[in-house]
Amino acid sequence: MAVALVTGAGQGIGRATALRLSVAGHRVALVGRDPAKLDAVAAELAGEALCVPADLTDAGAPDHVFGAVEREWGAVGVLVANAGTGLAAPLVETTDELWRTMLEVNLTAPFRCIRRAVPGMTAQGWGRVVVVASVVAKRGERQVAAYSASKHGVLGLVRAAADELARTGVTVNAVCPGYVDTPMTDATVATMGERLGKDPAQARALLARRQPIGRLIDPDEVAAAVLACVDNAAITGQGINVDGGTVQS
Repeated sequence: MAVALVTGAGQGIGRATALRLSVAGHRVALVGRDPAKLDAVAAELAGEALCVPADLTDAGAPDHVFGAVEREWGAVGVLVANAGTGLAAPLVETTDELWRTMLEVNLTAPFRCIRRAVPGMTAQGWGRVVVVASVVAKRGERQVAAYSASKHGVLGLVRAAADELARTGVTVNAVCPGYVDTPMTDATVATMGERLGKDPAQARALLARRQPIGRLIDPDEVAAAVLACVDNAAITGQGINVDGGTVQS
């Protein structure tokens, strides 16, 4: 089994993915900003865990994180670039700061992690990169121009990297969730409620109804798609929808 590194591992999709990777027999390095959350997830894992607190918007963070894992366990074979953030604003109220934040967290940080991971993967002739993108990597959506642009960008990065690495034994994919029942969605619910004059339960129901299945996606359902990309060498260059039928492709 491989050495796996999961970013944004302290909660939500990252936590669910780390649990699945651990059950599958992988060593799992947990990366995130909150050491206490990482420790809590590590205690849940079935096998070995390594916690590496880091802020991936720092340009030097990938070298620090990968170096720590390599010193302990060797080269990373599975990278799950899950860390992300979402902020909403009308286009004309989207500030330069909001724009930069979306690009730094959702596009530049995954790029730096992939760039750092690839040499070790190609050297061993095997590797799996999975980026957690979004359903809005495939369509535009009102109020989230910056978020949508960052996720479109990261899907383009995935496709280009997959083509470049196709004959090296390294696959590169994205999973594209809809609205998932995570703390990040809780923040979206709060913002929606304030804007629309709804209580949290009403705002959450509105989000659920945006998906044809009529409910939020469970984080473990996204994690299952991540594991499918890890297990299947013939899947590369894909953006796999986990969105309850929102985008049919």
